[in-house]
Amino acid sequence: MTLFFVSFIAFALVNIIPADPAEVALRVNDTTPSPEAIEEIRQELGLDKPFLIRYVNWLSASIQGDFGVSYTNTNRLVLEELTRSFPYTLKLAGLSLVLLVGLSIPIGVLSAVYKDHWFDRIVRVFIFASTAMPNFWLAFILIWIFSISLYWLPSSGASTLGHYILPSITLCMAYVATYIRLIRNSMLESMHHHYVAYARARGIPEHRVIWKHLLKNSLQTSMTALGIGVVRLIAGTVVIESIFAIPGLGRLALAAIFNRDYPIIQAYILVMGSLFVVSNLIIDILHTVVDPRLKQGGKS
Repeated sequence: MTLFFVSFIAFALVNIIPADPAEVALRVNDTTPSPEAIEEIRQELGLDKPFLIRYVNWLSASIQGDFGVSYTNTNRLVLEELTRSFPYTLKLAGLSLVLLVGLSIPIGVLSAVYKDHWFDRIVRVFIFASTAMPNFWLAFILIWIFSISLYWLPSSGASTLGHYILPSITLCMAYVATYIRLIRNSMLESMHHHYVAYARARGIPEHRVIWKHLLKNSLQTSMTALGIGVVRLIAGTVVIESIFAIPGLGRLALAAIFNRDYPIIQAYILVMGSLFVVSNLIIDILHTVVDPRLKQGGKS
């Protein structure tokens, strides 16, 4: 139902744009949009049919992987464009996710354990600063320091792993503060539960109490946000890929918006919606793995 709603919104939003898709398809291919040419391309694209019929035809074709033909390059299918761009975005989002988890979990745990300590105060300042800092501004700062001044890392491209370091840091920093705060608050709340006092009373070492009991239960409240964050990492590559010249989905979508390439825009929205649903399904499954009580319907 969610995907059906997303697909309808994606199709409807593009079709309520004042510009005629047939005229746009002609202009982006440097063809004079005469009335005869517009009518011909409308019939070719099926735009002469009623809205609901066009939506049903588009949805049934999309389910089979046929998203149509790109307006800017009539020789390439939309699916081919998505398939070509997706690996770059997947590499960028995957490396950003590794950095996000690798930074947020240990920093969040240590910030909760050393509450009101100098480390915790530094972390809270970092959370405030990174939340207020636009990621495109951080991208330019990193390029200026590590590419222009120090010559350590490349500033654009996607041919080697080094090309992904700066954009992945930029991308993950937009979300790492949120997850540090979530883990820290969950840890502080869990510290007051009875199972923590019982574990300490049994003589379990403090590090095991923290990492095995406290962290395991605290992560459950952050897993849902992480599931949404995975999709946000992929969808948030629009600006980052444009700055670092990475030919991924985000850059493809941005170019499609400027060129009014409606089939690519529709396919991009549908793909992002599908990823959102799939990621939430995976998170629900992981919830049952982390907390076996959920398999029994919440019975202890």
